[in-house]
Amino acid sequence: MTEVTSPGGIKAWLVEEPSIPIVSMNVAWRGGASLDPADKAGLAYLVSSTMDEGAGELDSKAFQERLSDLAIQLGFDASKDSFSGSIKTLSENTDEAFRLFGTAITDPRFDEEPVERIRGQILSSLDRKLSDPDSLAGRAWFELAFGDHPYAQPSEGTMDTMAAITREDLAAFARTRIGRDNMLIGVVGDITAEELGPLLDKTFSDLPAKAEIAAIPQTAPLSEAAVKIIPQDIPQSVVVFGGQGVKRDDPDYYAAYVLNYILGGGSFQSRLTEEIREKRGLVYSVYSYLYPMKAAGLQMGGFGTSNSSVKEALDLVEAELLRIRENGVTEEELAAAKTYLNGSFPLSLSSNDRIADILVAMQFSNLPIDYLNDRPNLINSVTQDDIKRVAQKLLDPDRLIVVVAGKPENLEEKGKGAEKN
Repeated sequence: MTEVTSPGGIKAWLVEEPSIPIVSMNVAWRGGASLDPADKAGLAYLVSSTMDEGAGELDSKAFQERLSDLAIQLGFDASKDSFSGSIKTLSENTDEAFRLFGTAITDPRFDEEPVERIRGQILSSLDRKLSDPDSLAGRAWFELAFGDHPYAQPSEGTMDTMAAITREDLAAFARTRIGRDNMLIGVVGDITAEELGPLLDKTFSDLPAKAEIAAIPQTAPLSEAAVKIIPQDIPQSVVVFGGQGVKRDDPDYYAAYVLNYILGGGSFQSRLTEEIREKRGLVYSVYSYLYPMKAAGLQMGGFGTSNSSVKEALDLVEAELLRIRENGVTEEELAAAKTYLNGSFPLSLSSNDRIADILVAMQFSNLPIDYLNDRPNLINSVTQDDIKRVAQKLLDPDRLIVVVAGKPENLEEKGKGAEKN
């Protein structure tokens, strides 16, 4: 892995892989959907959905036909903290793939027909999600956890805010929020550093030198227990739970990472699966995961179960949080977690585009370029004392935020979850 600097000063991380004639590039710009104005929530998402629908001299049909003719995969996405784009191409078409990508980000057309067509598709999806328990529970959890903070805002927006976005809003986003200073690039495949440098300048030099983005205020999720119920006439409830986690640059990140695997991130190796599924058969699956964002860290989880079993399953979640908090984990659990987390990671490096994505994620988290070499040692250095210390900081049943979509029996709302109804 090397860092390439173009003649014009644009930097990218590169992994050369000449054995397969494919080139993948992933790009992320800091600042995502959380920067959308509250009354235009979904703006970044609509831009990501329409930026490849025509650019420069090519309208939507011509642009998509050009991609298809050359078997180029090109697309964009928006998350709470970033706006991103990617291409995957045969190496013989690398120059044209980069040219099309550069045109899409510097001269997107946002013509009325494709914008309204894509907006209609998004509105239809949002309408379906109004009756989807998974979507309802997930959205309500962030609203409950973050209140007036931008993280409470749904990345895809709402029916009202998506309808309010104008073509000028899309064009302004492209002009102001995509710059060279907030850009992170990862490239993998059949391309050399000498070939990549000039391509970076051709692709990105027409972007503004600086993006006009504000900083998201640092925050934390609600610090008290809350239960909110979204009534749905369905036989099985969907449960989302979570609370305070760690950000990626937290010194306790690796301890929290290993802890989460033991708690609920390890599928059939996790405690939640053992206690709630294997011993009692209350759920088909139960899981937990870390969600480190730029302005807050979360640890979240979820499950689905019959309405009559929701309270029992939640009680078991809280009991397991308390047990690890008080007693830590065993040597055997810790060793097994390290073995899996280190042994399985290379399997994620299975394609050029996946590796390019990891290169960008590393830069986004301000990790060093040799991080992949250090990662096993960082995980292996986690001790039982580290796990217990972090568990006492993060796993607190008295601060658990819960949202249930369904008709849970014998479960009462509490805290801010009750106040909002």
